This record gives sequence, C-alpha cells and structure tokens, in this order.
Amino acid sequence: MTKDNIGNEEKLTSTLIRPNREEAEEAVKTLIKWAGDNPNREGLIGTPSRVVRAYEEFFAGYNEDPVTILGATYEDISNYNNMVILKDIRLESHCEHHIVPIIGVVHIGYLPNKRVVGISKLARLVEVFAKRMQIQEALTAQVADTINDVLKPRGVAVVIEAAHQCMTTRGIRKPGVSMVTSRMLGSFSDDQSTRQEFLNMIGKSKCVG
Repeated sequence: MTKDNIGNEEKLTSTLIRPNREEAEEAVKTLIKWAGDNPNREGLIGTPSRVVRAYEEFFAGYNEDPVTILGATYEDISNYNNMVILKDIRLESHCEHHIVPIIGVVHIGYLPNKRVVGISKLARLVEVFAKRMQIQEALTAQVADTINDVLKPRGVAVVIEAAHQCMTTRGIRKPGVSMVTSRMLGSFSDDQSTRQEFLNMIGKSKCVG
C-alpha cells in the first residue's frame, strides 16, 4: 500500500456519516434482541453504553493519521547503518469479517538511510492500524509501506504472527493456529542474507519473506 493508497483510504473513511451515540446504542440493543435476550433486563441495561465505549477504544485508529506518527525523525545517528529491529510488539486488532479479536505479535526491522525514528513510534504505528477493522495481510502491508514511504530506508521488513478468533472460537473452531504474514521491501526483498539475518534475530529460522 502506497502513501497515495493510504490517503485515499483515509479520505473514504472521513466521508462516512457516523451515527451519534444514541443511534449506536440502539444498534447494540437490536443485536441483543436478535441474539435472543432482553436489553432491558437488569444485567443488560448498561451494556449498550459499555459496548459503544469499548468500540471507541477498539477502533480509535480511525481518528489518527499514521503518517504523522513517524513525523519526528533523527538524522544524527553517527553513521549507524545496521539493522534496527523491534520485535514482539503486542498486537490486538479485530477481524473485519466478523469483528472478533486478532491477537498476536508484530516484528519490525529496517535499514536506516541517514534517518531513524524513536522505537515507541513504531509500536504506535502498529497500534493505529491495529485499532481498525482489519485483515492481517492488509495490516502487514500498511505498517511496512508507511515506514517505507516516510523514513525512506534502504529496506523494511514486517512479520506478523497472530491467532484469529473468527476461526478459533467459531466456524471451523481450530484453536492453537497462528497465521504468519510478511512484507519485505528494499534490501530485505532483494538480499536473501539480509532477510535471513532479520528472521534469525526475531527467532524465525525459516524464511517467510
């Protein structure tokens, strides 16, 4: 996903007319009724409000610009040109097909080209994209492409390992299954030894790129 594509996605989302809080809570009540329960019974009276507040947290990423997250970079890096890796970033997202959790970890690596970014910014970038309705493949590309577009490094690598509750708690019901996706750009795509060094450092002995 290029910067233009990210921008187009942001524009499309921004043109949507969002319902107000009361309308959102009424929608939750409808789902409770559809599930077969009474939204007016004691245990469920406050549930619509709680669900709406939870959605504000789960999907806060729609209100943030991922590009600006990486805006502050550092150029005084003492000619450092080796790999920078941030691994085991906790991932909590929601599947866009069933709106159930995706839980896992994200590993990010890049080869600086005169500029680096604070490591907390990388974790924050993951958070922004994760707090949207997602599929893992798109999330992987979004994180990698944004780093590539903003930092313009010599290479970017992103690997995500996650369990999808849409298949572990419903449907085929196969717990213990992890999905692994990767996006390798620049040197990580062109140079097998660079790619393998990254995979070794994140604990992946086999190439997934």
